Amino acid sequence: MANGSADGSRFQGSIDLGAYVNVATGQAIAIESVDFIWQTFDGGSNPESMVAANGSLGAQLTDLNPGTAFILADDHSLVASGSLSIDQGNNIATHTTDLYPDNFGPSALSESFLVVNDTLYLVGGVDGAALGTVNVYLTARIRCRVVKLSNKDWMAIAIQSTASDN
Repeated sequence: MANGSADGSRFQGSIDLGAYVNVATGQAIAIESVDFIWQTFDGGSNPESMVAANGSLGAQLTDLNPGTAFILADDHSLVASGSLSIDQGNNIATHTTDLYPDNFGPSALSESFLVVNDTLYLVGGVDGAALGTVNVYLTARIRCRVVKLSNKDWMAIAIQSTASDN
């Protein structure tokens, strides 16, 4: 995220899963955990330099393309979200994960968020203040595995995923 970007700015990146998701064989990705890492240009993690005043940095990982927007937590394409809140006056930074990967699915793999789309989307943004004088880098560290789903489970997930793309 470019230094000096205004309050409310959003940035998007994508992660290609095409080599791991396969319709014909029922191959999908089971995401077990997501960690968000915030750093400055030199790999540092001084949060005070990341924003110009008290503010927060937010992150969302989705399996449908939200463009450069944050989506609500009830959207079925939201894989994980988190934030870094920065209180410069009190020298406090609080890093939280708001939503872990969904684990309420109907399949035998319900401990994971199952992805049948060939791309994941990472959106980062700043709220409450502009970005500071350094570029801020957002990394999503994703622990996942390739799984083989039954035709029934694969189709159910594909239909649910495309149904929420409106």
